[in-house]
Amino acid sequence: MQQCTDRRMNNFKDATNCLHAGYEPKKGEPRMLPIIQSTTFKYDDSDQMGRLFDLEEDGYFYSRLANPTADAVAAKICALEGGVAAMLTSSGQAANFFAMFNICNAGDHIVSAATIYGGTSNLLTVTMKKMGIDVTLVDPDASYEELCKAMRPNTKLVFGETISNPSLVVLDIEKFAKLAHDHGVPLIVDNTFATPINCKPFQFGADIVTHSTTKYMDGHAAQVGGAIVDSGNFDWMAHGDKFPGMTTPDESYHGIVYAEKFGKAGYITKATAQLMRDLGSTPAPMNAFLLNMGLESLPLRMAAHCSNALKVAQYLKNNEHVAWISYPGLEGDKYYETAQKYMPKGTCGVVVFGLKGGRETCIKFMDNLKLGSIVTHVADAKTCVLHPASHTHRQLNDEQLVEAGVSPDLIRFSVGIEDAGDIIADIEQALAIATAE
Repeated sequence: MQQCTDRRMNNFKDATNCLHAGYEPKKGEPRMLPIIQSTTFKYDDSDQMGRLFDLEEDGYFYSRLANPTADAVAAKICALEGGVAAMLTSSGQAANFFAMFNICNAGDHIVSAATIYGGTSNLLTVTMKKMGIDVTLVDPDASYEELCKAMRPNTKLVFGETISNPSLVVLDIEKFAKLAHDHGVPLIVDNTFATPINCKPFQFGADIVTHSTTKYMDGHAAQVGGAIVDSGNFDWMAHGDKFPGMTTPDESYHGIVYAEKFGKAGYITKATAQLMRDLGSTPAPMNAFLLNMGLESLPLRMAAHCSNALKVAQYLKNNEHVAWISYPGLEGDKYYETAQKYMPKGTCGVVVFGLKGGRETCIKFMDNLKLGSIVTHVADAKTCVLHPASHTHRQLNDEQLVEAGVSPDLIRFSVGIEDAGDIIADIEQALAIATAE
């Protein structure tokens, strides 16, 4: 866990923070963030170690709970999002699970946008349901009044994605923040596709942000990881009856009350001290190092992704073989105006579309791409493509696919940072083969 205590970073722009936040070498220390590849850390006496286990002092004693390399990268992401505390996890799935399970118990309820990543949908509707936590999936485009009908007395949080994977629905963050806050619960937003370069959910009322750092933040498909960032804005004590884990004593840590003892850092401290301690979804120091390398170029890459994706979207929109296309950065798109409100600098590099001829034509198109690779990945420097109904969302039935905004012919095309002309030429030749009579 890393608190964002370096106020100096608040004065810097994203491009500067991507390079400098989280780690400031002193005289004679390595300029590059070092990889602290150690399970344990030495202390001079037993009392020092005891104070760490009692959460009376900050420090490192076992890398399952905290590691200097991981904490430096968490601090960088925290600065980019404008939060107060952050932590890394071993995957984006772990980040979403920890973020929600940190304030949910058996018998509780979650309201989530239906248009979310299939793995997260499965986490909510299958795995967490086995743990006694129920979920109601809602249409993110529903009116505020309709959304309110999904809330229950035992609802503990509202969840959504800034840009949904793969349907590219842009979340109306302010509407969902109002929904959450009017019912005394936090809004958790997965900001993976937009990244803090293009969207800062805390500025629009979100309370907690998660990331799959595997995607744009890493940018090179080199590591799997996740992150959780807390804004510090949700008042846990004001809703103490809903969140006893935050506002009543934790007997496993000598009666500590997280919201009282750690203030704005209480939520992340609890997630580290309890969930990482017991479940151990620990990021490897080497993975954190690779993530940091990716973060250094994130603003440059996001600008290139968005520029290329817009050119690809414009080409596809005017292609006779394309049945439909969705890209929030494309003028005329259903979510264009919402995207302009929350992401005026750009959305992401992912374009989704369907081809005339249906599912078989789509598969033939993908099979004939030469530059774009069919991989179970999205949002890295190289162009890649996937058919969610056959791959990432294959665990969903047809009704659930429609609810998640995934049609059988949907192609998720993740535009890389290659030359835009080369990407379009590859699409053109694959379309010619796929649509040949």
